[in-house]
Amino acid sequence: MNRPSKLREAEQALLPIFSGIDAQVKENLTRVLRAYRNHRVGVHHFSGVSGYGHDDLGRQVLDRVFAEIVAAEAAAVRVQFVSGTHAIAAALFGVLRPGDEMLAVAGAPYDTLEEVIGIRGKGQGSLKEFGVDYRQLELTAAGTIDWEALESAVRSQTRLVLIQRSCGYAWRPSLAIADIEKIIHLVKQQNSQTVCFVDNCYGEFVDDREPTAVGADLMAGSLIKNPGGTIVTAGGYVAGRADLVEAAACRLTAPGVGSFGGATFDQNRLLFQGLFLAPQMVGEAMKGNHLTAYVFEQLGYPVNPKPMEPRRDVIQAIKLGSPEKIIAFCRAVQQNSPIGSYLDPVPGEMHGYESELVMAGGTFIDGSTSEFSADGPLREPYVVFCQGGTHWTHIAIALEAAIAAIGEASL
Repeated sequence: MNRPSKLREAEQALLPIFSGIDAQVKENLTRVLRAYRNHRVGVHHFSGVSGYGHDDLGRQVLDRVFAEIVAAEAAAVRVQFVSGTHAIAAALFGVLRPGDEMLAVAGAPYDTLEEVIGIRGKGQGSLKEFGVDYRQLELTAAGTIDWEALESAVRSQTRLVLIQRSCGYAWRPSLAIADIEKIIHLVKQQNSQTVCFVDNCYGEFVDDREPTAVGADLMAGSLIKNPGGTIVTAGGYVAGRADLVEAAACRLTAPGVGSFGGATFDQNRLLFQGLFLAPQMVGEAMKGNHLTAYVFEQLGYPVNPKPMEPRRDVIQAIKLGSPEKIIAFCRAVQQNSPIGSYLDPVPGEMHGYESELVMAGGTFIDGSTSEFSADGPLREPYVVFCQGGTHWTHIAIALEAAIAAIGEASL
């Protein structure tokens, strides 16, 4: 079977799943439109203010809109967040104090959080250096939550439980909303005062509910991932209990300033428009994930998740098995990207990551993973992670080239 026919076969097999994704996009978009209508969003909300950012009506209304969409008491959607890691760090430093314990219940955290926690590096003001203890529950051999261990894992000093929704750079299932709900229930049974915090990166709009709708006290994510709809130029968000959102905002700005400061630099229109586009863009990325999984499983490569499994985030992992194949895959994706197609991805170090990475990201927004990108650490078992996509047909074009490239790398 030649390469184009493999893709045609995949497209036909996945039509029922694509139809289901379209139905969910409609449901999520209905939720977004309802919030925009309830808060009477108009063109006057697109105007920003300068200086301190006081009385920015658009920013204030966007926070309320976002909070309603995710069923939270409050939200702070800010261009000042450099990344999802920055938003997560602000949340952690906002909640935790010396002597507190943070418990990660989904195994090791994403690479970029290691230095925030203090697992790696020193001298930069990690949580560990501020006297916050850290503990993690390892995953089972199957890569799932150790539910039995979790039933008795929370202690009196466990101030915060970290729940990472996505797989990260690991070969494990991402968490479903039902999993997150079960984790929160078990944690609260042991200590009702423990804050359940969700790293929500890559997960927004993948389901019909967000973690805050099933009991999460606080969550955070990036605007150049799902909720930015591929057009937001920078930023992140925190959402959840009003007091915890404000505590995180005080770490972003300063105590006493909190969520009441910060100019939006005339980005309000893009922030509103990106959030409106987000359900559709996430739907396209999910279709691309299914297509990628189907084709590469047919070629004999292990994939996570499986082609017909429900999506829990917008990440599709493929175990290619060699650094040469990862590099070849990423080169093919880069060559079929709209921006920087002439560039040649090569392995290199990146701030916050332990291993060398190779990354393909020919995106309009630098580093955007709501647009189609692929990357992976050059370490065993040599897995490439595909994210995002503005439309699944673009992903299909890139996949055709990637299949050819890794075939040549196998010779």
